[in-house]
Amino acid sequence: MKVFFKKAYETPEVLEDDMKIPSIREDLEKTRQALERAYAGFDNAVNPDMIDCYIYEINALQKRYKHLSDLYVLQEKQVAESYEHATIQALPGHVFS
Repeated sequence: MKVFFKKAYETPEVLEDDMKIPSIREDLEKTRQALERAYAGFDNAVNPDMIDCYIYEINALQKRYKHLSDLYVLQEKQVAESYEHATIQALPGHVFS
């Protein structure tokens, strides 16, 4: 038996978008779009197996969206608290000298 290997050609440039870590806000948007596609697929499904598939997919995406939104709220609270405790106070001796 002969086995043939094909060399895949890769581009030497690395795209910067591929290397960055997505923010929670970007993940929320992608999950919302996936949820819309899953609802559209569910609306058009006629096969009972596909209907079940879309039900499971919608449930999973709803849980993911809930988790990400909770993380986003927690992150916003932490940012607000860090600004609340980081007040800048100038010493009068340094300002007027």
